[in-house]
Amino acid sequence: MSSPHFVVIGECVADVVRTEGAPDVVHPGGSPANVAYGLARLGEPVALLTQLADDPYGRLIRAHLEGAGVALPPVPAAVPAEGGDAGAARTPSAVVRLDAEGRAQYAFDIDWTLPPVELPGPPGHLHIGSVAAVTGPGAAAVLALAERWRGRATVSYDPNVRPALMGAHADAVSRVERCVALSDVVKASDEDLAWLYPGRGPEETARHWLGLGPATVAVTRGPAGAFALTADGRRVETRARTVEVADTVGAGDAFTAALLHARRTGAGLGAALARATAAATLTVTRPGANPPDAAELAAVAPV
Repeated sequence: MSSPHFVVIGECVADVVRTEGAPDVVHPGGSPANVAYGLARLGEPVALLTQLADDPYGRLIRAHLEGAGVALPPVPAAVPAEGGDAGAARTPSAVVRLDAEGRAQYAFDIDWTLPPVELPGPPGHLHIGSVAAVTGPGAAAVLALAERWRGRATVSYDPNVRPALMGAHADAVSRVERCVALSDVVKASDEDLAWLYPGRGPEETARHWLGLGPATVAVTRGPAGAFALTADGRRVETRARTVEVADTVGAGDAFTAALLHARRTGAGLGAALARATAAATLTVTRPGANPPDAAELAAVAPV
């Protein structure tokens, strides 16, 4: 297949949402998969390089992604995880527990073992992030692709910090900063930054990251909205509408997808940030990682 404009590399995860007094509900998830799905919902041609087993979770996620128009190119057999066997023995999953405000806490069952892989063709934009960019052995393949295409395609990154999977803190910061340095656009939440750099304010961290190489760093702040800083000294900010929250699963990924889509279609940074914030706000009003399509987004955040 020829490569679409957007290529996303990273994990798929079956989110098993567990709420006290209610049966478990399984939603397709995984931050990179959610970004790919969000881009497809907005009409963008997108491929996702990932690992899916032929099991119930894998079939659920595959149908979900392909139903939206996400291409899933085949990948070679997996690199064995330490102490494990080759191949995607099971689709990654996460038990998601929601607090009274719909905020999610995750308990993961995931191996990321992507082997060295080639893209189906030259991308216009490459997105990396989350577990896949910092967890071995598969992270090596992700970083190799980002390094190979940096300068020929734009690159974006979202650390989507998952402390239980990040290893030693200093090592995690080093791996995250390597990804930041490979990127043109970085998106992170204020919670990500607070874990990575305790005691440091989000704007201070955003400026630090700009010094590593990106042109733009965008930071989401939940109900407070988002801000973005640029290497040429601009700062833009947007507020979020007050809505009734079903849960926050996938909201940051909806933000990322809408931001990338808006920038590709020519929106200025302020307009792009507003559309991204609107996409995240819509997503939190409904269960699971269910981002808006182009018509829904246009209705609340016109171009």
